[in-house]
Formats: sequence, structure tokens, C-alpha cells
Amino acid sequence: MPAPPAEASTEGVTETPAATEEPAKKKREYKDFGHETEKATHAKVDMSEIHLKAEDLYDKEKVDLETVVMEDVFTLLECTQEGLTSAEVERRLGLFGPNKLEAKEVNPFLQFLSFMWNPLSWVMEGAALVAIALSNGQGQPPDWQDFVGIVLLLLINSSIGFYEEHNAGNAVKALMDSLAPKARAKRDGKWGEIESAGLVPGDFVAFKIGDVVPADCRLTEAINVSIDQAALTGESLPQSKKEGDQCFSGSTCKQGEAEGVVIATGPNTFFGRAASLVGQDDDSTGHLQKILFLIGSFCLVSIGIFVLLEILILYPDSRYGYSYRRGLNNILVLLIGGIPIAMPTVLSVTLAVGAQQLAKHKAIVTRITAIEELAGVTILCSDKTGTLTTNKLTIDKNLVKTYGPFSVEDTLLLAAYASRTENQDAIDTCVVGSLDDPARARAGIKLLDFKPFNPVDKRTEITYREESTGRLRRVTKGMTGIIIELCTRNKTDEIENRLEADVEEFAARGLRALAVAFEELDHDDHQGDGNGFELVGLLAIFDPPRDDTKQTIDDAMALGVKVKMVTGDQLAIAKETGRRLGLGDHMYPAKVLKDGPAPGGKHLTLDEMIMDADGFAGVFPEHKYEIVKRLQGLGHLCAMTGDGANDAPALSRANVGIAVEGATDAARGAADIVLTEPGLSTIVHAIRGSRIIFQRMRNYSIYACAVTIRIVVCFAILAFAYQFDFPPFMVLIIALLNDGTIMTLSVDRVLPSNTPDAWDLAEIFAYAVAYGLYLTLSTVIFVIVILKTNFFEDKFKVSLTTAYGEPKDHNDEQLHMIVYLQVAIISQALIFVTRSHGWFFMERPSTALMLAFCLAQLVSSIIAGFADWGFTQIHSISGGWIGIIWVWNIVWFLPLDLIKFAMKATIIKSLRERRLRLQAQEASATGGVPLTRTQSRAASLYSNRTNFLQRAARRVGFGQNAPRMSANELQRLGSIQAHVSGATLARNPSRVPA
Repeated sequence: MPAPPAEASTEGVTETPAATEEPAKKKREYKDFGHETEKATHAKVDMSEIHLKAEDLYDKEKVDLETVVMEDVFTLLECTQEGLTSAEVERRLGLFGPNKLEAKEVNPFLQFLSFMWNPLSWVMEGAALVAIALSNGQGQPPDWQDFVGIVLLLLINSSIGFYEEHNAGNAVKALMDSLAPKARAKRDGKWGEIESAGLVPGDFVAFKIGDVVPADCRLTEAINVSIDQAALTGESLPQSKKEGDQCFSGSTCKQGEAEGVVIATGPNTFFGRAASLVGQDDDSTGHLQKILFLIGSFCLVSIGIFVLLEILILYPDSRYGYSYRRGLNNILVLLIGGIPIAMPTVLSVTLAVGAQQLAKHKAIVTRITAIEELAGVTILCSDKTGTLTTNKLTIDKNLVKTYGPFSVEDTLLLAAYASRTENQDAIDTCVVGSLDDPARARAGIKLLDFKPFNPVDKRTEITYREESTGRLRRVTKGMTGIIIELCTRNKTDEIENRLEADVEEFAARGLRALAVAFEELDHDDHQGDGNGFELVGLLAIFDPPRDDTKQTIDDAMALGVKVKMVTGDQLAIAKETGRRLGLGDHMYPAKVLKDGPAPGGKHLTLDEMIMDADGFAGVFPEHKYEIVKRLQGLGHLCAMTGDGANDAPALSRANVGIAVEGATDAARGAADIVLTEPGLSTIVHAIRGSRIIFQRMRNYSIYACAVTIRIVVCFAILAFAYQFDFPPFMVLIIALLNDGTIMTLSVDRVLPSNTPDAWDLAEIFAYAVAYGLYLTLSTVIFVIVILKTNFFEDKFKVSLTTAYGEPKDHNDEQLHMIVYLQVAIISQALIFVTRSHGWFFMERPSTALMLAFCLAQLVSSIIAGFADWGFTQIHSISGGWIGIIWVWNIVWFLPLDLIKFAMKATIIKSLRERRLRLQAQEASATGGVPLTRTQSRAASLYSNRTNFLQRAARRVGFGQNAPRMSANELQRLGSIQAHVSGATLARNPSRVPA
């Protein structure tokens, strides 16, 4: 990020010792680098061969629009200074596309299909084929009911996921559209304001002080123009521009007015081309996608084992004598009931709802799975200027030094006299703003003459008449070395020594010094000489921390997130800011990333230094990229903030790239989260929100795996023990009611963890097995009691279809219904145990979850009491049986918390101790740096699931055609090479003032 705005004007900026360090040297060197004039060029081929299309205009082998003479620019772009016509604009929009970075558009139909394109859905789709295609034979028709039920379940899950994710995408799009910049363009011979996205090459545009340059353009008129390209290069010193010079899209006009012709828009701008190459690996596998795959694999392996056992036992063994169709029905029960078909949808809905919630807090999520990774972030690398600080220079009144008979108030008032009150630069603004009432800067005086700051004199000066006395006086403020040379009245060794000591103190603390001097005129000629300047005082200027930053950093550290400052400013300034924020002052210059730690220092390796550092100063974008890369190599999930086009590689490399408020389109395009409010507090709020979302996903994952174990093991055991053939259609009903309830987990009330979250699948699977086996036991014992005893018949006067006293049919239709209701109730109730860390009744669920659970159980009980569906071998049961099932489930549900506590005290404790031992071993093997995370760079939740569909879409022409680049251009603009080249080009403009 660029340094504070004071650097935009060097008035009053005393050269500090920090300026002798290498980063500052680079800045001065770069400032001087590019003052060699490059001669204007012409097209390298006959201009008649160059057509108005991207392939020709941006082929550097044919022509370079950045350097050709202006006459050729107008010829090649087929335009004039009268602007384009509306019809021509429409035509060129079709040729070049809109003036914005290409957004990854997802075809809605493919997005919908993506929810049925994952291993879990494949199994359900296979089960549907089994029901419709393989169930023929033995005189029975295809299993239409199960086929329709499975397809409906798939469509319902996909529709819910699509609706929520599509809504989240629309919310993000609306917020991003609200950030769309405007541009002043000449169309049909008339000036007007349009959205920058509507600009095309050949448009004639105008901009003035404070405007953002809307596209790459060549200036046709420039009046005292100074352009700040900090958003592109990290430099805050503006560059003067004259007619014929190029201005980059995203840079800011700091002074003057200009008109120019647009030569490149959107992805064809220099930084647009560089940014378009960031993160373009369509085949990358997301972190959450890996987790889904592993959880799905656990479920599939569990199902596969018992399906194989059923095939090997039920078919060949003569004791069972299963027919082809009967055995298929049992296999369908395991496939349908065991697959957590709703898992991708539930997790997607949870993330989509979470993204909408974060958007309400001014954090726009552009990559939905970034929420899951943000929950596990261990290190946040933050910009200083504008994020940790206000990006507004301020005078520290507590540090004002005075000399002679002047007070602090006198010094501030005299400095304000010597400042502009209109068209102020950053220093004048902060000086006048230091007064209790800014109107005092001109109160009681009559302005006679004012000399503004200029690079030669490096000071401002005002001559005025004091209205109360009528005396003429003169005040000057500026660079300390210049001001002290003007002082003749009190320039003594003592004063100079004090001044020198004060300046060194300020410099050591990263504060900028501004000297103030005063003289009286003994005559009435305001242009005459005075009686000699007298040194009044020395002001300390700094970029103050934001009011909430210190508390926010404390909150981040309490959440287990280490904050490291990464700034392009000088080392002394970084240390002072770190001290004021309580962040620490273990700051290092960016050169250590290349040179490594000093020999004999406390750090043996560069990795140790990076981990110990509280921040880095004098960084350029390439340093940001290197810092992120090394932190990830040390096993950390890393978040990085940025605002400029050159930050795009680091934002893309980070696990979570965060574009801060006011960031360029290039940074937003590379970032995973875009902030629309300044400051760090939004980021910390997003971390806390992401951990809530992570807890919801973890709770569901334990539940889904437990239900898989519960269904598969339970019905396999009943089939082996009693040849119990549970109807596949009733498993579909259980799954459908479960999914409807579980969707409400996306808004469940949970508490965020106080440490970074990570997927510990061993813990999830351990809990799942314990819960699943316990629930299996509850059903198996229930069936045994029903089949082997008359306990319920005798005590509660209930009965089955089989007459009392006769051998009970193991596949009694009422027994099927009893097992259905028992499994449906207690399986769904398990969510209240998995969602809580303590006793289930101590953590209140959300109203939505509670209502959904009650509604699902009401529907289940009504089905049990009234459904007589002959096609699926069930028969309604009496109210007595329904009451017995509810009581049985309550008795078995209450000890589930004890199972959880027992697991925590034994198996989970053992797993965590083992993990800590492994981490300690890895730490000792790597010189004391713990390896606790793995690098991940996820794409969207659905992008990885639709790679093959996306390739198919491209072949058949879905979506819009984006402008293309030649292979040479792509090779020339590799992401790192592009950003280094961009920084060099920005400091070495093709045309400079003569």
C-alpha cells in the first residue's frame, strides 16, 4: 500500500535517517529513473493492415499504442476529438467488451446441474438407475416409486442449493455494482457522465483533480497535471504528465485537468491483462472440496462394505435364499439411506447464507469457500495506510516543540496562517485541522500575499496585516533545513542543537517534522524585507491509527490470529505505528527477504525471522507475494489485504485475499473478500462470522456421517439377523424430511471458536461411529424386544398385523412402519447433540431449526398413523405404538450427551494428544517452526464440481466471448513478470515533460 498522503507533497517533510535505508533509496532512485525521454514511435507494419480489433491493436509486434505519435493513435482508433457516436460505441462494446475486469460468469443451468455433479450424487443417481433399469424381472415392474422419489430428492436438494447460492451471487453483484465508478466522456459531440464500464477504445474522456483515470488513455490536453499511480505501483509520489503521455486506468489525478483518448479498456489495459492471469487454473481443487471428498469417501466406503457383505451373504447362502429383486431392494436401502445426499447442498446453503450475512456487515464474499478458509486463518498480513491508520495526516499536539516565547497554541495558529484554506494539499489540511476552529486560520488578519509550496523553496509563506494592531507580519513553514537557514534573530548554537535533537527524535519515531518561523515588517510595504525570521516551533506530523484499530488487533489476537503489518512506508514510521497500536516494533525492512537474517543475529533462518516479525516496511508488491508464499510454506493459512492492481498476485496467492475499501478493480478481481468500509474491524468481524459458519458445517458433517453409519449398520444387521426387508421408499421419506430440517442449520445459533478452525476428520469420524453405533443399538434392541417378546402387547395393549400368540412375521407391514418412525425421530434428534459442545439443553437452537424439527416429526407421526401404502409394504399403526416409539426414543436420546463426554475424555483426547506430538516432532524437524496447516487455494464451491461441464459449455458457446490475447502476449505477461514490469513501467513513463 502507498505511504501516507504527505508524500504527495514534500512540503515540510524533513529527510529522516530512515530515508538513508534501502527502501527509501529505492523510492528516490525510482523517482529519478524515467526522466530519459523516449522518442515517439510509429506502427511497425503498414497501418492499413491494422484493423479495429483487439488482436491487432494490442499486438506489440504490430504497434504500441502507448508510444506511437498521437496522429497515429487517432488514425488507428478511427476517432476524433469530437468523440464517438452512440451507434459506434455499441459496435465497439461488441468488439472489445465492457471496461471492467472480466468476471467469471457461471451459466445458471450449469450451476443448477453442478449440485448433481459430485460423488455423493453419483451414488444416488446410480441408485435411481438401479430402481428403474435393474429392478425388472421375476414378473415385477420397474421400481417407479423409488425412482421418482430419488429423482425428486436430487432435484429438491439441487433447487435449494441453487436458489441460495444464486441469491448470494446476486447480492454480491448488487453491492459490486454500487461501487461502479463514473467517467466524463464526449459522445455525439456532447460531454456527459457515464459509467466507466461503458467506455470503449476511441472514446474521448476528461478528468480533473480527485478523479480516477477510467481507462488507459493518451493525453491530448494537460494543464498542470499530476497523476498518483500509487494504486498501481505502491508509490505515493505523483508524476507530472503532459500532452502525449499515457495515463493508466485506476490511477488518480492529484492536480490539474486533462483530456485524452482511450486506447485500452478492461482486460486489454496493461494491468487488466496482468490481473486476468491471476488464479486462472480451472482445475484447482478447493480445500472444502477436498473435505467433501474425504467425508464422502468415508460414507461410500462404509456403504460399500455392507453392500458387499449383503451381496456375499444374502444371495449365495441358502439359509437366506434372497431373490434377485429382493436383494436389490435391500441394497437400495443402504444406498439411499446411507448417502448424505444433502451434504453438498447443506454446506453450499450454509456458505451462501453466511455470505449474505457478511455482506450486511460490508464484507462482500466473491469466492464463497473463502468463508471456510477464513475460519482457519492463523496470520493476517495487513496494510498500514488506510487499514490500520486513517490515511489522514494529523499533528500530534503533545509533541509540538516550541522555541523562544511562543506557546503550542501560538505555533499551531501561525502554522495555520501559513497554510492554504482552499485547494489544500495534505499538509495544509492537517495544519488547519489542528485548530479548534479552522476559521481561525484567517480570523483577525488581512491576507496581503501568499506564496504556495513549490519544490524549489520547499516552504509556504504568508504576509498579512494584523487587524487589531495594524502591523505587518510574515510567517513561513516548511522543511526544517530550509526554515532554520532563514532564521537570523534566534539562530544560536543552543537553538540549533535543540532543533537538531528534536528532528532526530521525530525521525527515530517515524514522525515528519514541519518547522515554523515568524518575522515582523517595520514598514507598510508587504513585499519588502522584514526584520528577520525567528524560529517559532516544530510540528510532528503522522498518520494516526484508526480509533478502533487497537481494540480490533486485540480482538484478532484473542481469536488466535497473529496480525503482521505490511507497509510500503519507512521502517521508523512502521515501528512507531506498531508501538502506538500495541502490535509490537519487531519490524524489518523488506530487503531481508532477499538478504536473509544478519549473521550472528538471533534468527538463524529467514523463516524464523518472518514468524517473529511484527511487520515489514518498505515492501513492494513482489515482497507481499514472497511473504505470503513463505508463511504458507510454514503451514499457515494466511490472509492478505491489498488495494492496488499490483497487489493482485499476493491477493490471489493468499488463502484469503481481502481487497480493502477503495481498492482498484484489479485488486477486487483477485480478492476473495471485498470490504466496503475502511478499517480492520470489518475483517475481524468477518473472521468471527466465518467461524460461526464453520461450526455449522462441522456440526452437520458429524451428523451426516453418524446417520450413514446408523442406517447402513442397522439395516444390514437386521437383514442378516431377521431377513428384515425395509422398504426403500420409506428411507427416501426419512431422507427427505431430514434434509428439510437440516437445511435450517445454515441459520443455526452457534458460538464461534476462540482459536482458528481446522477440519479434524479423525474427530468427526470418531464421533460419527460412536453416535451411529449407539443409535443402531437402539433400533436393533427395539426390534428384538418386539419380535422376541410380547412386552409391548401385554403392557400397552398394542398389536401387529400378526395375530397375538402366533409367530411374528419379521417383515410385518406394521413392523416396517414402527421401525420407520423410530429411525426417523431419533436420527433427526441427533442434531441437537452434535450441534452442542456441552449438554444439549444448555445451547439453545435457532427458532428455524426447532420449528423444522417439530414439523418433520409431526409429519412422520401422521404418516405412521395414517399411511397405508401397499406399494411400499407398510401399514399404519395405532396411537399406542406411536407413543411407545416416542418414549423409547426419549429414553435412548438422553444418554447421547454422555456418549459425547466419554468420547471427549478418551478417544478425542487421545487423537488430540497424538496430533500435538506430531506437530512437536515436525517443529523440531523444521527448526522450531510448527507446521499446523496446509496450503490451500480454493475455487468456488461449484466450480470444481463443474469443470467438465464448463469445458462442455465453452465448446457449445455458452456465456460471453471475452477478448483474447495472442500466445506471445500471454507469455510476456506471466503474473509475476507482469507485476514487476508494471512497477518498472509506472516509474519509467514513456513520455515525460521536457
